[in-house]
Amino acid sequence: MSRRLNHLSIVALALALGACSLGGGSSSSGGRFYKSDGPPRSVPSNIDRIPDAVPRVEPFARGPMRPYTVMGQRFTPVTTDRPYRERGMASWYGRMFHGRKTSNGETYDMFAMTAAHTTMPLPSYARVTRVSNGRSVIVRVNDRGPFLNNRIIDLSYAAARRLGMVESGSAEVIVERITHQDIRAGTWRKGGSTTAAASAAPVVPVAAAAAAPVVTRPATASNEPVFVQIGAFRDEFNARTLAAKASQVMPGNVPIEVDTTANRIFRVRLGPFANRDQALNVFNTIEQSLGIRPSISAP
Repeated sequence: MSRRLNHLSIVALALALGACSLGGGSSSSGGRFYKSDGPPRSVPSNIDRIPDAVPRVEPFARGPMRPYTVMGQRFTPVTTDRPYRERGMASWYGRMFHGRKTSNGETYDMFAMTAAHTTMPLPSYARVTRVSNGRSVIVRVNDRGPFLNNRIIDLSYAAARRLGMVESGSAEVIVERITHQDIRAGTWRKGGSTTAAASAAPVVPVAAAAAAPVVTRPATASNEPVFVQIGAFRDEFNARTLAAKASQVMPGNVPIEVDTTANRIFRVRLGPFANRDQALNVFNTIEQSLGIRPSISAP
């Protein structure tokens, strides 16, 4: 934990100063990432060929296994090799922390397939699958975090890029820990943990991040009416601000709505469109004009 204090003090200072920009990612309640964080200034030519982390049985580090308190929240790390499966929002952290020490004393490399988690044993391996597009990556968990916005995992830049969530900054994912038993048996190679306890473990829903884009499952049928979602917020004002901005760049015949889900999330959506193909036609305009990666949302 002590090795993470530099990371945490920077985060706390950034929060106090409000130094954030619009979007998602390793952020405060309203930003994609802090002004000093974000993507690398230059990307390695092999970035899209960086392989998944390869799980191996490793002893747990002692230091980051003790209970700790960050920003008023108390966390008790898991100290045994047990399964873990959870569904919630992922974020990512980049150049602000590149080269700094992680919680278990290693050096953070934004181009490696790694991640931070609040309670998972360190080090651990986990499969992270993005809900909206089915993309998956195996990461080595060697750091603590994230501590903001009800997010369940903080990914490296390379891992976030694999899942297609660099631009949006956050995405809904399913995280499955690969246990030592899975590694010894080689079952992790078959697409996920097959430990009996893990298979029976429920997916734990986590509240959507405040003021961060939330992706939803795409519609399966190409001829069904669909919406294009560009954001989801706990603050209605933020949702309506984005809707107003979208109305300035989208053609006048494209309806834009702010609706409310059962758990009081304000979604900003365009449509409905007659089918998926029509909805996809507006993706480029949204990405180029708003800098947001949209997603298909069923009615």
